Amino acid sequence: MFYHSKELQFNARVSRADPRFARILLEQFGGPNGELKAAMQYFTQAFSCRHPYPDKYDMLMDIATEEFSHLEIVGATIQMLLGNTASQLKETAEAAEISTLLEGTAAKEQYMHEAMFNPQFCNESGGGPTVSDSNGNPWTAAYINANGDLTVDLRSNMAAEGRAKIVYEYLLKFTDDRYVKDTLRFLMTREVAHFQMFEAALDTIQPNFPPGVRQSDPRYSNKYFNMSKGEKSEGPWNKGTSTKLNEEWEYINDPGTYVNKSDGLTQLGDYNTAADQDGLDELERSLSEIRSAEMSVTSPEEYDQWCRYGNRDAP
Repeated sequence: MFYHSKELQFNARVSRADPRFARILLEQFGGPNGELKAAMQYFTQAFSCRHPYPDKYDMLMDIATEEFSHLEIVGATIQMLLGNTASQLKETAEAAEISTLLEGTAAKEQYMHEAMFNPQFCNESGGGPTVSDSNGNPWTAAYINANGDLTVDLRSNMAAEGRAKIVYEYLLKFTDDRYVKDTLRFLMTREVAHFQMFEAALDTIQPNFPPGVRQSDPRYSNKYFNMSKGEKSEGPWNKGTSTKLNEEWEYINDPGTYVNKSDGLTQLGDYNTAADQDGLDELERSLSEIRSAEMSVTSPEEYDQWCRYGNRDAP
């Protein structure tokens, strides 16, 4: 159950109206890396982990709710940056065409100039934020990543927080308003905080790699295919030991020849890894039992209710 507090989490302020930056800031209102996307993503992900991971459910709902508060901060900032755009639009709409012409072309040209930089505000919303990105593309549920596996979802969330943080970094370059900068720095910093929360939550789920239940095939998990011609580049992604499976990377310098000689990777012989297929099969079975038990242990087959108000039992 949500309650709305009229006080913002962070006191948004502006020094002066700036409709151009208001349009740019729309990116974090209704864009693919914005606050609405984050709020809806974490809110959606929370439901599937309510029973197996009630602590993570609580965390996701808390962060989702905070993201809604950040959406309000962004919206409030946009509205203040728009200044008296709404009243000016009303005057234009209510003035007779002949009156506008008699006043000369300056007013019309100014309106057209503003519309070029702020088409959403001038032509769609009448002077308020729109649920779109800075180019007017409407927000869509296609932005949401929720896969039903918490280890996958948490990694998606870490990436989302990273992208949002970078957008705030870029936005800081387009305004010299010190109050707006303060707001952007606050929002940017909360992305860093949330990243760490998701990372810490992921670490509490073990094992968490590879994502899901099924284990990777050791014939293919340690190979790096050099798919380009030119100077060879090396690093921990193709040399040494892999970060999670602890396998020795095998660098395939000539993938075409390698694939042909191995009959399309079906005849690999000694595939240079210490992984034992029988051990992996057993790990897969045991992990499957654990994850299945987590999902079903608190899900009754008949009557169910989400909450126990006052710890009352089912009727």
